[in-house]
Amino acid sequence: MELIILGLFSAALLICIAFGHSIFIALLSGYCLFFFYGLLKKFSYREILKMSWKGIKTVKNILITFILIGMITAVWRDSGTIPFIIFYSSKIISSSIFILITFLLCCLISSLTGTAFGSAATLGIICMAIANTMEINPVFTGGAILSGVYFGDRCSFMSTSALLVSELTGTDIYINIKNMMRTSLVPFAASCVLYFALGINSGGNSVSTEILDVFRENFNLNLIVLLPAILIIVLCAFRIKVKIAMSVSILSASLISLFIQQTSFSELLSLLLLGFKPSDSRLAVMMSGGGVVSMLRTMGIVCISSSYAGIFEGTSLLHGIKLRIISLSKTFTAYGCILISSVLTSMIACNQTLSIMLTHYLCKDTIDNKERLAVNLENTVVVIAPLIPWSIAGAVPLTAVGAPVQSILAAFYLFLLPLWNFFYNGKTMFCIKRGGEGKSGQVSK
Repeated sequence: MELIILGLFSAALLICIAFGHSIFIALLSGYCLFFFYGLLKKFSYREILKMSWKGIKTVKNILITFILIGMITAVWRDSGTIPFIIFYSSKIISSSIFILITFLLCCLISSLTGTAFGSAATLGIICMAIANTMEINPVFTGGAILSGVYFGDRCSFMSTSALLVSELTGTDIYINIKNMMRTSLVPFAASCVLYFALGINSGGNSVSTEILDVFRENFNLNLIVLLPAILIIVLCAFRIKVKIAMSVSILSASLISLFIQQTSFSELLSLLLLGFKPSDSRLAVMMSGGGVVSMLRTMGIVCISSSYAGIFEGTSLLHGIKLRIISLSKTFTAYGCILISSVLTSMIACNQTLSIMLTHYLCKDTIDNKERLAVNLENTVVVIAPLIPWSIAGAVPLTAVGAPVQSILAAFYLFLLPLWNFFYNGKTMFCIKRGGEGKSGQVSK
């Protein structure tokens, strides 16, 4: 029965993707299927609804953070923070290092904003536009963008996936990010080398200044516009709560919008809610977006996905599969089991949030160290989800920037990170410091 239910859910996902229907239809269909399964298992309507609510409650803090993320991605556009970074970084671009610079800039912006979709929809579009004017292969540029936007989506203080993993595993996000940085050094360096090599051999023409002129005409690019980004970095460095750091950054960016960029108070309130929508059509193509409204879809996906987790746990729908994974982890590495589970859940779920939740549920008992479990999830499912061609995790950023699906093959960082850590976990004893305890744990073999 369990396999039939999961099979029907997978079919609903694939049908929606194949016919271009909203993923919400499949997710709602899945909820009905899992609700029906609960009824077959003799649970009452009330009990199943309680299970659903229990799952949603686990991510309530993330839903609040989503609202702040929507606001910050809009006001950072309007205040000139993102335009400033793009404008001055672009001055060092040449055709030979363009692909590498694209990767590094996307890493920077996604680390500051914590959103892969938002980074792709802003800097990613700009990089692809510049690549087109320089006649650089869009497959390479798209791969660099996809790698870069998920660099920050994985390890930013404002990343919804990092926050979700922190909530699910009951760990400190600051400790998780420290461990993520340490385990990504080699894949990051290798990706830089590969993108540099691609750039050297890809040819291309000189950069057009037309796009950059648009920023100069529409923003006051004073150094003060960097304050919102600096504040959030400094506050997070001192381990101030992420929601407080984001709120301070939003406030500072709002003041800059009002007094430096001459945005009216009513316009500011509107863009915080509805997103940044500049009157200049050239700028609108590159920079429109953000706002609380932009996060509603993601919030809906997270709510439905988290309700699944509650039902799975309450009805033991995945209990048989979970036991097999635990058994497999005794003869195979725990990391290897998480890696395999990540591929399967990403193929079935078609979105990053549900993939993370399913992988955590299936594999949480294979490792007894919470910090190790958290970093293993970050090194697998978080970056594997965008590598699945039919998953919205990869399809949305690539569609936003106008890159072909083959760009997934050039997303080197997303491949190298899980593969390097699979090799690393299999050959060495990886120690992770526990926050405030001065202890370390070793990865299960």
